[in-house]
This record gives sequence, C-alpha cells and structure tokens, in this order.
Amino acid sequence: MAFFSKLKDRLFKSSSKIEQGLDAIVEDGGVEEPASPRPDPVIPQPEPEPQPVPEVPDRPEVPQPEPADPGPAPVPPEAPQPADPIPPPSAPEESGASRSLLGRLFSRPGPGPVLRRTLDDEMLEQLEELLIAADMGVDTALRVTSNIAEGRIGRKLSSAEIKALLAAEITRIMEPVARPMPLYPKRPQVVLVVGVNGSGKTTTIGKLASQFKSAGKKVVIAAGDTFRAAAVEQLQVWGDRAGVPVLTAPEGSDPASLAFDAMTRAQADGADLLLIDTAGRLQNRADLMEELAKIVRVIRKKDDTAPHNTLLVLDATTGQNAVSQVETFQKLADVSGLVMTKLDGTAKGGILVSLADRFGLPIHAIGVGEQIDDLAPFDPKDFAAALTGLDRS
Repeated sequence: MAFFSKLKDRLFKSSSKIEQGLDAIVEDGGVEEPASPRPDPVIPQPEPEPQPVPEVPDRPEVPQPEPADPGPAPVPPEAPQPADPIPPPSAPEESGASRSLLGRLFSRPGPGPVLRRTLDDEMLEQLEELLIAADMGVDTALRVTSNIAEGRIGRKLSSAEIKALLAAEITRIMEPVARPMPLYPKRPQVVLVVGVNGSGKTTTIGKLASQFKSAGKKVVIAAGDTFRAAAVEQLQVWGDRAGVPVLTAPEGSDPASLAFDAMTRAQADGADLLLIDTAGRLQNRADLMEELAKIVRVIRKKDDTAPHNTLLVLDATTGQNAVSQVETFQKLADVSGLVMTKLDGTAKGGILVSLADRFGLPIHAIGVGEQIDDLAPFDPKDFAAALTGLDRS
C-alpha cells in the first residue's frame, strides 16, 4: 500500500480533476436526501441444546422379603433456626455504561444528508465529456459510461457511488494488460527500450537495472543514445548507483554497432539481462525511425530471437499523442510492453486507460517521480482508485 499512497498523492492533478468534475455533475440537478438509517442489529440467541434422556433397561422382578416390624420411629432432633433469615442474592444492578454498551456500538449516528442525482441522458453526456477531458479517449469514454448506465438509468446516485462505479470499470479494462515484464531462460535476455525525446527512457532503464540487480540478476546496460553525451552520463550515474556496468561508445558512433558489441560482451559475461538504451526519436522523423529499425536488424544477426522485450516508454503528459507513438513504434520495433512515466505531472492520467482499451499491450510499470522506488509494477486496482480519488484504506 506504500506505493498506492504515493501514487494517490501524486496523481492529485488527475484525481482532483475527475473528483471535482463528478461533484459538479451531481450538484447540477442533484437533491439532498437523508442517509438511510442503519437497522437495529439482530443478535441471535443460541438455541438450548436438547438433553439426552437416559434409557432405563428393563429389570426382572425380584421377590422382596416382607419387612420386619421396625417399632416406633425415632424423633429427629429439632434443627436450629437462624435468628435472621438470609435474603436470596439479587442480581447486581447494571451500570449505565454497561447497559448502553451495545446501544453505543450499534446506534452510532448516521451520516448527514447525501446529494444524489438521477442518472439520465444529460448526466451521462456530462460524464462522457469529463472522461474525454481526462484523455480517456472518445471510444473508451463512451464504453465506460455505457457500462455504468446499464441497469441504472433512473436511479439516484451520489458522487461517491459514481466514483466507485468508475473505478470498477477502469479496473476491468486495465486488469488484462497489467502484467510484469516476462523473464526468459535465454541469456542474455535483450531488452530494447524505445520512445520519443524526453519520455524518460534513460531514467527508466536505470531504475529497471537497479531493481533487477536487487532481485539477483546480472545486468548490463548499453548506452545506445550515442548522440547525447548527457544521456550517457546519466546512465553511468545510474549504473554506478546500481553496481551495473554501462557500455558506451564515442559520441556520434553508430548505435547499431554498439548494440552488437554489447550483446557480445553480455554473452561473455554470462549476463541475465542486457538493457539497450536508444536515442529519443520523433515518430514523424522517418530517418530516425529507420535507424531504430537498423538496430533491430543488427542485433538479430547475433540472436534471431532478439530483442526479447521491446519496451516503449511513454510520457503521460503528452496525452493523446501517446496513441500515435504506440502505433508508429509498433510497426517499426514490434513493441511488446509499455512503461508510463510522469503520471504525477498531468491532469490527464486517463490516457493509460485509453491505451489499454485500444491496443491491449501489457503495461509493465508506471512511474510517478525521480526516485528509485518511484517506478513500480502496474496495479490496476491501485491505479483506478488513485485516478478516481477512491479511498482504498
């Protein structure tokens, strides 16, 4: 629950937007209603257990001798009588505290009035607009509101009830894609990390390397972003922190050649994982995207099954642009899974729901900060609760 608390705190831009929107929707035409009183509890009394009746066996009749004459009966001595009779013990008087204990436990004052609004077409339209504004996408927003409305048209709902229904729908969409990055017996397992400029690839690689190293894996990093010296330096800092070697090449070198050399080194060292960083590429730059395709072709000369994982790192603040990024990188690099970063910096966290609903690609991890523990496996229930502001405590 520690990461959930952090996620909920740092998703305040998204959750506040949705919470405030839901409150405004319910207030627009809502009516205060008294909370339903809590019924008095029925405390069952134990049934008395039936006592078994002992069976008396039939006994044969035995002739009895006639009694002898006992003579006059002795007179019993007179029993002494107490001076003052002792009254029978009375039940102790119940104190006010003990007598009202159950009453206090089960007769707590109920909540105050609750604002509810009848679910109708106008309310559904407002809910759709709210979800679209949170970057959930038109198709996904329509599907979510349709499922919420099913069997509930005409019912009065509070914002808390709508929040719970919305979180349940988001969880349903996200559960099929919430899968950790698979690990294979193949050594080294080649993980190619791709994404556009500024998406958080370098930081994500450093965090993944540190976490896999802590899990007992032998990791090697290849600094394939040979065009930016700052990216190489940043990876080296992370490598030193995690105790993971970082393979580099002179600035401006061919990244495909570096990837090939890194695979040779990882095989010689018996590494479990080889994480290959790549330069940030804009999906509308055909030359840069072709260079990425070249990296894939070259490493497949070393291992025709590589890369075993291709992680696309997405920046949540880019909103619907993430959709076109997934489409483009899927064509060129055969993306196998997603990592979403910077969820703490946007009010449009619904983009992750849209991607899950549209592409169905596994979401391996999400990031909400710069620290090592700010990247964690994706949990759909935690994410849905944090996004909608639902309290899971």
